[in-house]
Amino acid sequence: MASDNAILVADDRTPASLRRRIQEARLPWVPITILAVILFCAIFANLVAPHDPRENDVINKLQPPFQSADHILGTDRLGKDMLSRLIYGARTMLQVTAPSMVVAILAGTVVGLVSGYSGRWVDSVLMRITDAVLGFPSILVALLIVTYLGTGVWNVMIAIAATQWARFARMIRGEVLAIRDRDFVVLAQIYGVSSGMIVWRHLFPNVINTLMVLTSVSVGQVILLEASLSFLGLGLRPGDPAWGILVAEGREFLTQAWWIALFPGILITVVVMAFNYFGDWLRDYLDPRLRRAG
Repeated sequence: MASDNAILVADDRTPASLRRRIQEARLPWVPITILAVILFCAIFANLVAPHDPRENDVINKLQPPFQSADHILGTDRLGKDMLSRLIYGARTMLQVTAPSMVVAILAGTVVGLVSGYSGRWVDSVLMRITDAVLGFPSILVALLIVTYLGTGVWNVMIAIAATQWARFARMIRGEVLAIRDRDFVVLAQIYGVSSGMIVWRHLFPNVINTLMVLTSVSVGQVILLEASLSFLGLGLRPGDPAWGILVAEGREFLTQAWWIALFPGILITVVVMAFNYFGDWLRDYLDPRLRRAG
């Protein structure tokens, strides 16, 4: 019997079994490819970009795209290479989005776990604060924070984290409420397991799936929020290679140099849609009821 189990385990690790699992998962290859390309450009921007994104070339300013091998996507009003600024804009997006999302996820998860498990007055206080944050539009709260703190990468990250944690807290708290009365949690309480251990060993592992789905969907909203702040002039500093700044710079040349605003706008749309589509797939894949229905 043991030998049969060993054969089954070994068979699950074969390349054929791995290919079968990938096929059954029905991975969304188009969004994955888009996000992989963006991530590659963000990490290796200094190797991929053909020019310095901050280098001015006034002689070649407002050069249309696809008319020069040296500036494939054209140049802006100061002669900066558009392709290089778009590539470095991916790095800027990653530098702002990743840390702010990590902070928001950690803060929201802790608040949701503590609120859902503790109940009573702790739950009431934490959820009233969460509801207050959710009650205001994210862009308005971010604008107030950035206006008070000033522009810059760190202040934008603070603004994003301050507006996103509440969504995670509310969702995680709902999952904990559905789990905390189950038998394995009640038995752990009867055996005298500490509250911290119950939260860490029993509750947190059961909310990871929800956390992953919410994260994949929220990244697109965070990208839009950062781009909106930069577009309004309250995000990153003018001249920084950021997609929102490029759209803001291009609005003055929509008829004369349409490509300055169009290309970064298309990138923002494509990346947000890719994250949203990947989040939908992840939700369906992690839900066993939807897998059985498929």
